[in-house]
Formats: sequence, C-alpha cells, structure tokens
Amino acid sequence: MKELKSLFQQKSKIVANELKSMLKESGDLKVDEVVLKQVVGGMRGIKSMFSETSHLDPIEGIKFRGYSIPQLREKLPKLNHTEPLPEGLFWLMLTGEIPTEEQVKGLADEWESRAKVPQHTYDVIEAMPIDTHPMTQFSAAITSMQTESIFARKYAEGINKQDFWDPTFEDVMNLIAKLPGVAAYIYRRVYHNNDQIAPDTSLDWAANFAHMLGNKDPEFQNLMRLYLTIHADHEGGNASAHATHLVGSTLSDAYYSLAGGMNALAGPLHGLANQEVIKFILEMLDEIGTDEPTDEQISSFIKKTLDSGRVIPGYGHAVLRKPDPRFVAQKLFAEKHLQNDKLVKVVWQLYEIVPGILEGLGKVKNPWPNVDAHSGAILVHYGIKEYTYYTVLFGVSRALGVLSNLCWSRALGLPLERPKSVTLDWIKNYIADQQN
Repeated sequence: MKELKSLFQQKSKIVANELKSMLKESGDLKVDEVVLKQVVGGMRGIKSMFSETSHLDPIEGIKFRGYSIPQLREKLPKLNHTEPLPEGLFWLMLTGEIPTEEQVKGLADEWESRAKVPQHTYDVIEAMPIDTHPMTQFSAAITSMQTESIFARKYAEGINKQDFWDPTFEDVMNLIAKLPGVAAYIYRRVYHNNDQIAPDTSLDWAANFAHMLGNKDPEFQNLMRLYLTIHADHEGGNASAHATHLVGSTLSDAYYSLAGGMNALAGPLHGLANQEVIKFILEMLDEIGTDEPTDEQISSFIKKTLDSGRVIPGYGHAVLRKPDPRFVAQKLFAEKHLQNDKLVKVVWQLYEIVPGILEGLGKVKNPWPNVDAHSGAILVHYGIKEYTYYTVLFGVSRALGVLSNLCWSRALGLPLERPKSVTLDWIKNYIADQQN
C-alpha cells in the first residue's frame, strides 16, 4: 500500500535520525540499575529494549502510541460498526497517526488482495495429525510460508542495509493478510470436520475472519474487531514481542520471526493462559455442580485452590497494578450484549471475589484480572467453545504489534540482540568482591 508505506518511511527516517542523534550525545547516560535478582529472575523490569508501537504503564495499562484502549475505541475508525477496525490500529502503530476512514478502507482492501495462502501451507497443515495442538499447526503454517519471503530473496540478491525495511514491510503486509485464512482453516479442520468456508471479500479483516470461523453474526464480527485490536501489542518486552524481536534481530525474515513469537505465545505463562482460564472456570462449575454458583461457593473453591498450591488463572500480571484495561473493554462489551449469559456472570462474580482473597494473602502485588480472565466466556457465548484454539486467536491479533515492531527494527537498523550471561562461579566471585 503506497500511502502507508510512504508515510512509514517518512516517520521512521525522522525517528532514526533523532535516535541516532540522542545516542551520539547521550548514549552513555545511565538508564537503569540491574540487581542480582533481575539477572537470575528473567530480567524482570530491566529497561533494555526499544519498542515504538506501545508502552505498558503499571497503573494506566497499555497505551498504543500514547492512546489508551478507551481512547482507541473512541478515535479509531469504525466504518459504521460499533467497534474499531484492527486495520486502524496497525496504521497507528506504524505511523503514530490515527488513520481516516478512507485509509482504513484502503488497508482492508490491500490485505484482501494479498490474502491468498499458498497450497503447500495447507499441505503442511494436513500432514499433521488432527489432534496436533492448533498452535503447533499455526506456527508450522507460518514457517511454511517463508518460501514467499521478499526480504529473504532480496537479501540473497544483495540489498543495501538502509533498504532492509522495504521488503520487510512487504513481508509483513503479506503475512498479516494471510493469517486469518490460515487460522480459520486450522479451526475448521480440527473442530468442524474440515468443512472449510470461503472468504467473503466484501468484509474487513476481522469480520472476514469471523465469517471463515463460521459465525456471520454482526455482533460476533464486532467482538472480533475488538478482540483483535486489544490483544495486538503489550510493549516490546512481553515474551511473544521479545521473541519476535530477538529472531528478527538476526535478520531472519518476518515469517521466521513471527513463528518464534508464536512459539513463545504458546506457553502457559503467556498466551496459553487464556485457555487455562476457561478450563479452570468450567472445572470449578463442574465440581460445584451448578452453572449459577453462589458467592460463597466460589469463595470456597478459590480458597481451596490456593490452599492446594495452585494459582487462579487470569489473575495477576507481571507489570500491571490495576485491572487490565483489556479486561475492562471486554467487560463493557459483555455488559452491553451478554448481560444474561450465565458463564459471563460467573466471570463477573470472580472479578468481585478473587481480588479480595488474593489481597488477603498479603503476598500478591497485583490481585486484579488480566486480559485472559474474560475472553473465553465471551467466545463460548458465540460458539467458539474449543478453548485449545483460543491462543491462535490471540496470535492472529498479536501479529499486528510484533510485525509492526519488526518494520521499525529494520527501519531504525537496530542491532543483533546479544545480552551477556554469567555463571554461578561468576556470581559467587562478584558477591565476594563486593563484600571485600
């Protein structure tokens, strides 16, 4: 898309020059102080990455180019729908500008023109056993499309490093365009006897995804627009964004990089948590013996779970210290459309009960629900009951953020990521030296 590509080139040149100037003048300025528990504890909170697309504030939550989720729901183009289109968020993350309705329409049309999935990708999916986890199929499918990489071809031919961003941009546009088709194919293959649904080219990116999943309800299409927007990015240090950036820093193309990010997303401590939440709720209701439990029954089950040494899925976050704005956005959607859904009501009961119990333990920094605490119940309402698939939905959305970040990495010429590791002997010697 010439307009978006040209605007991104202009914006990235400005940032690249400004960043280069700041590093030259202030590159030795101390930013953070690392302590031993951060070295061994997963580098938690260490400021050591550059990510232009979003920033996570512990109190205010995720902000995309300075805009909160409530602001995005108000300002991003909706094209006569009730929720913003993810195309608009992608435009914002790349350029820092809220797009017009015409620009969003143009991007939707551009993605539709690039959406054809190569046959060999379907063949790769079909070669796997039907009970292969959907995220395994999704990751393998993404890697299989690497044969289409423009960056890989241009790099092999020889290309100036100043121009790396250009074929990366093209790969990103092609890959994002194809993801709904790949994801929907996996869903229909695994859960609906491979009864595939052809795309509807009159629909936008999210609505067409909803259509290919098998639900033509306009309300579900709006849910998918919201879902794919709010899950798109969570600053650069989260596992899927970091993994995509790390792989991309080796000059691997967008396909390899996104596959790495999706493999990170598939972990239970990251994106797989959304399937763990709904599984936990269903198991709780099964043990209690009713789909309309009392507050006392839920409290008793929560305390029993904690006493057994287990955690409550969907509660707590590594950075946030308030209810996740993404949870709140889904709750507002549910209050408008699903106020009588029994499973949704249980989610709301948990929201009223769990934080107080966790706070009472005195050890929990964030007792509030995160994004995973609500999404499953809403998806079940609209017929997407197969929770082992939920992380694929997350992955389609997260691709928007991590791939726009990849474009920025190439435009800014960010280097190979290579932190320094230390051994146990090194730690012992260091402590001894500090004590002497």
